[in-house]
Amino acid sequence: MEDAWSLLLIVVESGGWYAPLMFVLFHVFRQFVFIPPAVVCIAGGLLFGAIPGILYSLIGLTGASILFYCLIKQIPETMNKLSKLKKRLVGRFRDLTISQVALLRLVPIIHYQLLSFCLYERKNSFKGFMKASFLTNIPFVIFYTIFGEHIGDFEPLTGILFITMLLMLAYLLREKITFIKWREFFDTKSARL
Repeated sequence: MEDAWSLLLIVVESGGWYAPLMFVLFHVFRQFVFIPPAVVCIAGGLLFGAIPGILYSLIGLTGASILFYCLIKQIPETMNKLSKLKKRLVGRFRDLTISQVALLRLVPIIHYQLLSFCLYERKNSFKGFMKASFLTNIPFVIFYTIFGEHIGDFEPLTGILFITMLLMLAYLLREKITFIKWREFFDTKSARL
């Protein structure tokens, strides 16, 4: 394992500007090979260090957000699946706030694209979506890149406590008011009867 790690570091160091470019492109297209973005951010911290890893991961996730925004309108099946998943997990009449999405992105078991879809529903203009996506990616990238740089120093109990704290904060930051249209309210009641 030591030899493989040393070889990988030598390849990255000798890659020049190709290594960061390949890392950013991998970040953009990792969603098609079902690799969680947290794993890629951790790898960025391991390979490049904290500051360059954060910068490359932010650029890569911004590119991934642009690709998500362009493709979500083109693939209605995916949009429908994400909408059903959001209704089942979040609720039919609930929307996540931007601060909730930022906190929930830190929890590794929550689907990253589902959270992007929640942002898309909240801010469906390109400029609004990109701003919200960039802001919610900042804490995610900083945490996982620094985590990747110092991965050997953490204990499992600390991670469990941290995830519990994040879930409680996400609950406390929820929207307190829900607006339900008159027609939708009575449609759901008649469907239950």
